Amino acid sequence: MTNVAGIAAGQLRSFIERIEHLEEEKSELITTISEVFAEAKSTGFEVKVMRQLIRMRKMKKEDLAEQEELLDLYRHALGMVPNDMPTTNDLHEAAA
Repeated sequence: MTNVAGIAAGQLRSFIERIEHLEEEKSELITTISEVFAEAKSTGFEVKVMRQLIRMRKMKKEDLAEQEELLDLYRHALGMVPNDMPTTNDLHEAAA
């Protein structure tokens, strides 16, 4: 292994090549994901909503519940929903 100024050149080259290969794979995956979204859109699904659902599914249940409660609170504060409409918290309590 060649050392240049204390750097193992072969090892560095190996890391760089592995990362480049992974970047190529990532690019291919991004293209494939875009194609799946396009297919879903062509059958009538809303891509924005699907992306949001994917983000939500990645969240911890506690974080998601907190986010939903805050969204409800903010919507009510801004008059975006009728005051008699139940909040997410109300629905959770009713289900318990």
